[in-house]
Amino acid sequence: MNEQKNIEVIQTAYGEFGKGNIDALLALMSDDVDWHTFGPQELPMTGLRKGKPEVGRFFKQVGEAWNFERFEPQRFIAQDDTVVALGIYTGTAKPTGRKFSSEFSHVFNVRNGKIVKFREYTDTANLIGAYAPSMSRA
Repeated sequence: MNEQKNIEVIQTAYGEFGKGNIDALLALMSDDVDWHTFGPQELPMTGLRKGKPEVGRFFKQVGEAWNFERFEPQRFIAQDDTVVALGIYTGTAKPTGRKFSSEFSHVFNVRNGKIVKFREYTDTANLIGAYAPSMSRA
């Protein structure tokens, strides 16, 4: 698959997430997808997940934790089977009502039209400040 088609797979995935259509989003992934969001365990959605059922639970946790006001991939960069999405998200942590804002880098690997690997890099200190009940924001 060429780089432009890989970008289109990722753009479709973001579109399905934006519509809340997690089943359609999961359909864009390989059965053994490797999904890792880096960060401390204070954020329940961080960690490594393998396979669609675990990634489905990840999206359930995201829905329980965050109310996104903005989730905007702004730039896509592709080389071979790798697509990097650079963007920003803002919103409110549901458990605390505190606001968050962070730029993100999402790195995907796409093979045969399916997402096989995902890595998220973001400002986890900002997210913990919004999410953790015992943390205070400066």
